[in-house]
Amino acid sequence: MWDFPTCLRMGTAYPFNMAMTQVIKDPEFELMVESQKPDSKKRLSIGQAMVAGVAYAIYRNSLGQIVLDPVVTIPASEVWLFKNKKALASVKRGLQDSAAGRTHNLGSFAAHAKE
Repeated sequence: MWDFPTCLRMGTAYPFNMAMTQVIKDPEFELMVESQKPDSKKRLSIGQAMVAGVAYAIYRNSLGQIVLDPVVTIPASEVWLFKNKKALASVKRGLQDSAAGRTHNLGSFAAHAKE
């Protein structure tokens, strides 16, 4: 669970300077376009290689090679969970317990809600 890069820019939890051995999870690449020149604004059309609704970290090395790595952004109000290893482990355990059917109905908590 959560084995993809997570962009936590607010707390710089995403290692944007990580080694490519950490970024490249699968060394098998498919050539999408043989050759393409950028337009006058230095843009490339790479729509055929993209996944809709996904954000990317963009890496470039000294040779000009570019790697796009899919990332998931997390709202600033939720960053604390990913920084708190104990809390994150507890949430993961809870999700695993729920998926395995290890839950108990504790009834309504409506009486404890603040209006």
